[in-house]
Amino acid sequence: MEIKALDVKKLRDMTGAGMMDCKNALVQAEGNFERAQEIIREKGKLVAAKRADRETTEGAVITRIEGNKGIIVCLGCETDFVSKNEEFQTLANTIADAAIKAFPADIEGLKAVTLPSGDTVETAVTLQTGKTGEKHTLAFYAAVEAPYIAAYMHKITGKLAAIVGFSKALNEEDAKGIAIQVATMNPVAVDKDSVPQSVIDNELTVAIQKTKEELIGKAVDAALKKAGINPAHVDSEDHIQSNTAKGWLTPEQADQARSIKETVAAEKAANLNEDMIKNIANGRLSKFFKEQTLVEQEYQMGDGKQSVREFLAGIDKEIKVVAFKRFSLAD
Repeated sequence: MEIKALDVKKLRDMTGAGMMDCKNALVQAEGNFERAQEIIREKGKLVAAKRADRETTEGAVITRIEGNKGIIVCLGCETDFVSKNEEFQTLANTIADAAIKAFPADIEGLKAVTLPSGDTVETAVTLQTGKTGEKHTLAFYAAVEAPYIAAYMHKITGKLAAIVGFSKALNEEDAKGIAIQVATMNPVAVDKDSVPQSVIDNELTVAIQKTKEELIGKAVDAALKKAGINPAHVDSEDHIQSNTAKGWLTPEQADQARSIKETVAAEKAANLNEDMIKNIANGRLSKFFKEQTLVEQEYQMGDGKQSVREFLAGIDKEIKVVAFKRFSLAD
């Protein structure tokens, strides 16, 4: 049957699909607009399925704040070219607008939110995949609710953003400074008490292992030096063989080094002071809290001598960070 240009344009306006896709859908649907829309939707799902294993390392990261609510959302895609496309940016902003209004609890809830077009967020993303032939995905969503919200979004790249909730209002510039701190320093939690126990357990395990390895390493190095062997020349089997070939070690020294490394390491490992190890490991854990929790970090927007906690206390001792969220496509 003959498909009129006006009909193709009408379907394009309804779906946003390309002109040829609309014409082919109308031909296949024999002019039935409802069936043609379904065909375009099915095409989007087919393309999405084919591109499912592709990585979406580009996209748009957007924040929205309304009253005591704030959100971050990321619409991901495969290439920078598509991420800068006006239609892509429009969809990303439409999703962000819908997210702050509906304020769903999680990303699955956001997928089910209905957009002004009548499509759910999930359907709209799938349709956009069908239009461009490139994978699109709702890559991230997070929400914060607090008496006062501040946000920071990297305007140049559009790939990094943070939102921070405070216990009470503060100067907009100071609040934004804390949001920038979150974006640039990427803390793991607000404070020590809010660090997940699994993270603490892992850090302590790593600290204990590292401490043991250092103590054993020091004992081995001391024994090697006492034998007149440079520890740097025998720190691996490859180095031992290479330095022996160069004449920097005699074969006898190479064998002696191997023996020292094995016996001294075993002896030291069997006689480690567990209390000392725990003390050193706990010290390392304290350093982790100082460097990786927001309020203990050195405030980057200040004079370099204050922690974030001290900076906020200098403004108002009652101001606390309630929560924060951060997302970066570059991570």
